[in-house]
Amino acid sequence: MYQKITCWILFVVTFSFGTSCYAQENIPAESNEHWQTLFDGSTMEGWEKVGKEDSFWELQDGILVGSGTQSMLVCTEGPFTNFKLRAEVKINSNGNSGMYFRTTREPSFLDGYEAQINSNHKDPIRTGSLYGFCSVYTQHVKPDTWFTYEVEVKDDVWRKRELTRIKLTVNDQELYEFLDFDKTFLSGHIAFQQHDPGSTIKIRKVEILNLDD
Repeated sequence: MYQKITCWILFVVTFSFGTSCYAQENIPAESNEHWQTLFDGSTMEGWEKVGKEDSFWELQDGILVGSGTQSMLVCTEGPFTNFKLRAEVKINSNGNSGMYFRTTREPSFLDGYEAQINSNHKDPIRTGSLYGFCSVYTQHVKPDTWFTYEVEVKDDVWRKRELTRIKLTVNDQELYEFLDFDKTFLSGHIAFQQHDPGSTIKIRKVEILNLDD
């Protein structure tokens, strides 16, 4: 069954501006054997806020909580290039956030790839979208509900053309694989977005599997 996915306006599959996106069937998760913990609920060590003073990131009962005005919470480890990234997250009703990868050490909202986190915010681009590249308008996750978010990003060659492959998965359901022939972002850090004062993002696990090993 096709998901409601839009990439560069066209439905399901698009070859435009050097990119494409395919709807995919569910694919089983990999073993946890080599996953590295970036946040396990015990400490905020290794994470740093970049943004406005009245934006807040704090540890509450083992959960990382972002609130207030605009900022990014950046993992100081890295940079990372080819990897799988997964997190357990929850967004409030009318909230907006994003899980960034291959971003800079001090990012703005436009730096790096963003896996959108948004259940019913006024921005119609929902969880499962690769913001600015592949838009999903179906609500895959209700607000105030924990879910597992996973991205896989890997540089590759397809038909003698270099590209970056990006797969997005929500609760073990792979939504699509996006092919970025422009290789827009080459390497970088992991970060989470605090979008606006009406948003509260909660994170209770962040893990990464390095595919360069």
